[in-house]
Amino acid sequence: MRLFINFCTVFLLLTSTLTSAQQDTLKLQREARSLLRDGNELYNKEKFNEASIAYRKALGKNSKYDKASYNYGNSLYQGKNFKEAVSQYELTTKTSKSKAEKAEAFHNIGNAMMEQKQFEQAVEAYKNALRNNPNDDETRYNLAAAQKQVKKQQQQNKNDKNKNKKDKKDNKDQNKDKDKKDQKDQNKKDQDKKDDNKDQKDNKDQNDPKKDKQDKNKQKPKPRPGKMTPEQMKQLLESLNNEEKKTQKKMNVKKSKGRKIKQEKDW
Repeated sequence: MRLFINFCTVFLLLTSTLTSAQQDTLKLQREARSLLRDGNELYNKEKFNEASIAYRKALGKNSKYDKASYNYGNSLYQGKNFKEAVSQYELTTKTSKSKAEKAEAFHNIGNAMMEQKQFEQAVEAYKNALRNNPNDDETRYNLAAAQKQVKKQQQQNKNDKNKNKKDKKDNKDQNKDKDKKDQKDQNKKDQDKKDDNKDQKDNKDQNDPKKDKQDKNKQKPKPRPGKMTPEQMKQLLESLNNEEKKTQKKMNVKKSKGRKIKQEKDW
C-alpha cells in the first residue's frame, strides 16, 4: 500500500510539472504572438527599427517562431541591414514547414544578395525558391536578372585580368626602356668624362715647355743608320757630276796637245 501511494505521489508531481511547463510554454507563445502583432503594426507604419525590436523580443519568447524570424528579416531588409536579414531568412527556411513560406524566404535571400552585389549567391537562392514554388514568375524573372549580372561580372573580371596583364607588360617594357636609357646616359657620362680628362691632359701638355720640346724632337725626322737622306744623295750626285766633268776636261786637253796639226802648203 505504501509503494502504491508513493507511485501516485510521483505521478501527480510529474503531471503537475508537465502541466506547469505546458502552461509556461503556452504563455510564452501567447506573448510571442502579441509581440509579433506589435511588430507588424510598427512595420506597417514603416517604423522598421522599432518593429525589429518587437520581432526580436518575440523570438526571445519563442526561438522557433518562424513568422517572427521571417518578419524580423523583412524589417532588417527595409532598414538596409541586408546581411542580418539573410540570417533571419535562413532561419525561416529551416524552421518553416510550409513550402510557400520557404519559397518566400529564399526569394528574399536572393533579393538581399542582389543588394550586396553577391550575384552568384542570389542565383542559388532564387533557384531554391523555385524548387519550393516552381510557379513563381517573379522569382523566375529575378533569377534571369541575377544570371545576367553574373555573366556581366565574369566578363568584367576577365577584362580586369587582361588589363592587369597588359599593365604589367607595359610596366615591364617601360622599365626595360628606362634601363636602356639609363645605361645610354651612363655611357654618355662616361664618354664625356673621358673626353674631359683627355682635354685636360692635352691642355696640360700644351702648357708644358719641356713636353713641347720633347714633342718637337720627336717630330723631327732622324736619318736611319747606313742610309742617306734625299738631300745628301742630291749633293753626292752633283759632286760626282762635277768630278766627271773635270776629268773629261783634262782628257780633252791631253788629246788636243798630242794631235798633229797639218798646215796647208801654198805651193
